[in-house]
Amino acid sequence: MTFPVIGVVGGGQLARMMAPAATALGFELRVLAEGDDVSAVSAVSSSPVGDYKDLQTLLEFSQGLDVMTFDHEHVPTAHLRALQEAGVNIQPGPDALVHAQDKLVMRAAIDRLELPNPEWASVADVAALVAFGEAIGWPVVLKTPRGGYDGKGVRIVSSAEDAADTVDWFEAMSPLLAEAKVEFARELSALVARTPDGEARAWPVVHTIQVDGVCDEVIAPALDIPVEVAAAAEDAALRIAAELGVTGVLAVELFETPGSGAGFLVNELAMRPHNTGHWTQDGSVTSQFEQHLRAVLNLPLGATDILAPVVVMKNFLGGGNQDLFAAYPAALAAEPAAKVHCYGKSVRPGRKIGHVNLAGPSTADVDAVRHRAAMVAGIIRDGRVPAEEPAATFEENA
Repeated sequence: MTFPVIGVVGGGQLARMMAPAATALGFELRVLAEGDDVSAVSAVSSSPVGDYKDLQTLLEFSQGLDVMTFDHEHVPTAHLRALQEAGVNIQPGPDALVHAQDKLVMRAAIDRLELPNPEWASVADVAALVAFGEAIGWPVVLKTPRGGYDGKGVRIVSSAEDAADTVDWFEAMSPLLAEAKVEFARELSALVARTPDGEARAWPVVHTIQVDGVCDEVIAPALDIPVEVAAAAEDAALRIAAELGVTGVLAVELFETPGSGAGFLVNELAMRPHNTGHWTQDGSVTSQFEQHLRAVLNLPLGATDILAPVVVMKNFLGGGNQDLFAAYPAALAAEPAAKVHCYGKSVRPGRKIGHVNLAGPSTADVDAVRHRAAMVAGIIRDGRVPAEEPAATFEENA
């Protein structure tokens, strides 16, 4: 009996977190890593180092794979098409993935599907940006169509005078995407998975909290959201997956706009496991990582029921503490129910290095759950217990 071999292009934390799911199901995971020190290398025994922008490297990596999937969306679209022509089973395929790679293509598709979109325009130069801003009102959001993530490649343009300072962006890439700056109540994420045969499942819509363009916290499910808005957001994500031919996990990031239209607008798409779905590791019957592997292999999908009334995911970024493990005794003692996921990365300020998942017994406890998850994350990040917490100091546990 043989089990499938799955190749993941990219060696970040998403590839790393696919490894336990692959091991449990008996699948072989291989990762094309950017370097020998990236997150997935210590978790996946077969992690050759290579440049994902080089077609020959990708072709060599594809040998012996049953399916190729991705840790990120940055592989050139032309390379994906060449791989497909060479007979490589790519999931999601380039026709779908381009909508996560290119925000201009994505905006046009959302319009075509008649789903809620902010006002937007493709702008080729500063003059076009100024015309857009004057037409819809300042400020506007300027984005690079390709390559941006976690707030990178995004800037707020407040006036025509401010627009003049964007000339360097147009020199580096043109056209760019200009969008109306949306007034929203909060950010949401609708996470779904779909197989090549068209089976699809959705997790509950969640509330996401961003800090400096980076996902900081997720509350699952999104509380106090109108039932019809949650249902419409879930339906929109499932429709996007079906209409665009998405396979694997799809995250549809949303702005909640109460009292306006459908109650939400589509922000961005990601066609891979996503930070807003990390809560599923400990809070759902099937994690997004297991589901992604099932989906790209065209296997029946797992149940997506939430396992507790509320689940909180709290990211921790690099801070003052370089010795993360030395903080574990204090962190784990502070909240025994917390599940800590560390990415095996060196610590740099502002770098995603791990997250904490914590379930709560009722939605009324959400604030307490958030506080406890943040406390555990903070102990690991800072290397000490906050003074107000009645727990041992980091130094005593080191």
